[in-house]
Amino acid sequence: MTTPLKTRVLLADDHAVVRSGLRAVLESEADIEVVAEAEDGSEAVEKAVENEVDLAILDVSMPRLTGLQATAELIRRRPGVRVLILSVHDSEQYFFEALKAGASGYVLKTAANRDLIEACRASMRGEPFLYPAAVTAIVRDYLDRARHGETVPADPLTPRELEVVKLIAEGHTSDEIAQTLVISRKTVDHHRARILDKLGMRNGAELTRYAIRRGLVEP
Repeated sequence: MTTPLKTRVLLADDHAVVRSGLRAVLESEADIEVVAEAEDGSEAVEKAVENEVDLAILDVSMPRLTGLQATAELIRRRPGVRVLILSVHDSEQYFFEALKAGASGYVLKTAANRDLIEACRASMRGEPFLYPAAVTAIVRDYLDRARHGETVPADPLTPRELEVVKLIAEGHTSDEIAQTLVISRKTVDHHRARILDKLGMRNGAELTRYAIRRGLVEP
């Protein structure tokens, strides 16, 4: 992928004030142009595709689809697009899940003024952007697995089941979930029952707590 003279960027965060601040940082550089904004994960995917962006910058915690879910969907629909995940969480779990979803890098919001431009340019060069603690996490994870012969456990839920969990935790009814995901009410109920069984849970309240722990929704 050839690096364009001016990188077309989509910026997605559910807080308008945050988007405004990040946009100011990005557009202070002559080689970066913010061509679209979004306030939730689904809108981010649609606008990124519609505007043929080179780079999507996605908050990790957004309504409808998380940044990680949106990353996977966007890359499926536009394989050449680069994605950076923005997060307030200095978390190994979020970081590794971002890489698994296909993101080029993970930027802490607390360091966005310092790191975001560098991260954008690295992504467009086809290089990963890792903040210092993330590099330490990768090395430690590799050494631990090599030492113990272990692998990172697979997520018990499928991507579709994670979408259902997120929507349940956001308070949507089964009919609303069915409409959002373009599936039947019966399929939603089947997913819900299977999710509860997989996780050993009994009700929606427990699923909501799980969704918060997983970063699918904000507390």
